[in-house]
Amino acid sequence: MKSLQMDLDRKIAVTSALIYGGISITAALVFFLAATSVGTYTNVARFGGAAWVMLLSFIVTMPLVISFVKKRMKA
Repeated sequence: MKSLQMDLDRKIAVTSALIYGGISITAALVFFLAATSVGTYTNVARFGGAAWVMLLSFIVTMPLVISFVKKRMKA
């Protein structure tokens, strides 16, 4: 019984990480491409901004995605 719960928790964690990781990387890529195509920003501004967007996206989406995936997989 305990092993089944650990397997489910691991599946929830991996699925959640793939989802919020994908969202965060996509947001950072969109930011980088927008900063590259629209303005004449330095490399530091573009890469630093993309890293900042990715970090904030991780922070915001992590708890939301984990709770969503947990509800969907346990229901």
